[in-house]
Parts: sequence; C-alpha cells; structure tokens
Amino acid sequence: MAENPISGDFNSLSLNENEGSVEAGPLPLVVCFGEMLIDFVPTVGGVSLAEAPSFKKAPGGAPANVAVCIAKLGGSAAFIGKVGNDEFGHMLADTLKENKVDNSGVRFDHNARTALAFVTLRADGEREFMFYRNPSADMLLHESELDTHLIKKATIFHYGSISLIEEPCKSTHLAAMGIAKNAGILLSYDPNLRLALWPSEDSAREGIMSVWDQADFIKISEEEISFLTQGDDPQDDDVVMTKLFHPNLRLLLVSEGKAGCRYYTKKFKGRVPGVKVKSVDTTGAGDAFTGAVLFCLASDVNLLEDEEKLREALVFANACGALTVTKNGAIPALPTKEEVEQIIGQVSE
Repeated sequence: MAENPISGDFNSLSLNENEGSVEAGPLPLVVCFGEMLIDFVPTVGGVSLAEAPSFKKAPGGAPANVAVCIAKLGGSAAFIGKVGNDEFGHMLADTLKENKVDNSGVRFDHNARTALAFVTLRADGEREFMFYRNPSADMLLHESELDTHLIKKATIFHYGSISLIEEPCKSTHLAAMGIAKNAGILLSYDPNLRLALWPSEDSAREGIMSVWDQADFIKISEEEISFLTQGDDPQDDDVVMTKLFHPNLRLLLVSEGKAGCRYYTKKFKGRVPGVKVKSVDTTGAGDAFTGAVLFCLASDVNLLEDEEKLREALVFANACGALTVTKNGAIPALPTKEEVEQIIGQVSE
C-alpha cells in the first residue's frame, strides 16, 4: 500500500478559493440528514456515568457535527432532521444557524422531546453511552416533512444509520436517499454504530447493510469492520475489498484514529498517516474527519479519480480530526480551514 510522506503542496487542492474569479458561483452544498441531540458530558474525565459528579450539555449528533464542520471550514452545508419544540430543540436549531449551517430543513415536534445522550470516556478508555429517546423527536420525522427542494440542491447527501432504526424516520430516510439518488447526487454514508440503540446485534448489522450498496462514499471505523464482518481482521485488505467494497462504491475510507486512515477505490488503495497531537477529548473527531473529506470532495469530485489529490484531501481530513481532539466538545472544537492548514504546514516543515 502506498504511504508517501505528507505533501507540502497542499494548495493544489481546490477548496472553494474560486481562483480569483470575479463572479464566483454558489458553493457546492452538502446536505446532512439524521439526528441532532444534546450530549451530557461529565465535568471530570475518566469516570463512569454513575460516578460523574455533574454534567455539562453540548450540541451533538453525528450528521449535525459533520454539517457544522463543513461550514466552519468555509463550505456550504445544510441539515435535515427533527428536534422537539422545546428549549433544547430551539438551542440546537440556533447552534446550526450560528455556525452558518442552513437549518431550513429542521422540523419541530410538539409532542416528543429532543433526544438526550449521556456519554463518558471511562478510565479504561472505553466510551459509555446512555440514551433518552422513547421516542425522541428525531425518530418521528415523516416523509411529508422533507424539504425535497433542499435535497435536490445538494452536491452530496450525507447520512448515518441511527435514522434507520425506527419508523417513521426509517422510511423518511430511504425516501430522502431516493430523491438524492434520482437527482444524480453523491450519497455519503457513515454508519456510526451505536449498538445500544438497536434491538439486537443482528438487527444492527442488517439495518446498516440494508443501504450499503447504494452509497458512493463510505467512511467506516476498524471497530465497525469487525462488527459487520463478525470478527474478521479489520486491517486485512482482502476482508475490506471482498466483504465491504461494492461495485457502485467510489471511495471507502477506514478511519484508524490517531494512526490516520486507509483508502480504497476501484483503481488504487493506500494509507495516510495521522497528525500527532495531545488529545484532550476525542468526541467528534470522526465527524470532523468525515466533514473535512466531504468539504474537499464537494469542492472537487475529481479527486476520487486522482490518488495524489485524494491523499492531499486525506492529509487535510486527518489534520482536521486531530485538531478536534485538542479541545473539549465536538462542535466547539471543530477547526477553521486556516487552523487546519497551519498544522499541516507545521507537520510538513
């Protein structure tokens, strides 16, 4: 597998600078679909949820994090989903707006509450989740509430698997994918496995894989590879290519945390090393990585066919994910394009 040193020629990537154009067109839009919720995180690290003395709230939800990441990098992003018509729901909608994410696709449920998640990183390094959604508003988005015009404006339509667990959101998710696919929009999928939300392991595998073959781009973790293949070696290229790479897929990325990532296309495969930083909080790092990849991809879809350009985009995405772990929280820690380019410059020196 190719593993070239980090290239200092990062400026060759087209990242919406418009090359001095007087009449710059609208930025390519990434529409993110799914859940947005409130994360409650312990005020001290390394404890279980039961041991936590107190919690602080933070906006969360992987698709929403991805949308904010893209916008903070200078791209164009929109979010489609449902929250409760409550204080937390309006706070989340405002958070999107404050971060320059189009929130016109957000709907408010007058009966169900905004989803809550308590999450902690225990002393043994394992994350512990407890969700409150019985049902929560995000599960109750109906197809009739979809902003189809917004979907059709997208260059990329991005989603996870949590919105596939329960009806009516599952049917709404599938309908939105169909609208995007029929409009020739690239489909981006990050399964974002949260086993505690599924009825069983088998239902999680079945649900995640039910839309697998429709995606143009998939980002997956090594843990998710092991889960979906029922214990196969996540670092085995043959496992990835035979069990997870499908004929319609244009790019499969395997995130390796601080080690970096691997990439697979029909023409080439390789690995890009991570950027070393001091980790404070890993929350949202994967979403930052995904958001940065989509930011680059929306700007230049041709990088799917150009390994050098793809590697440069992945250097950028690894750096974006790395910067996110140097601060607390997901959305507050998401970096700007200038901050990402600065750390790439420092690593390249």
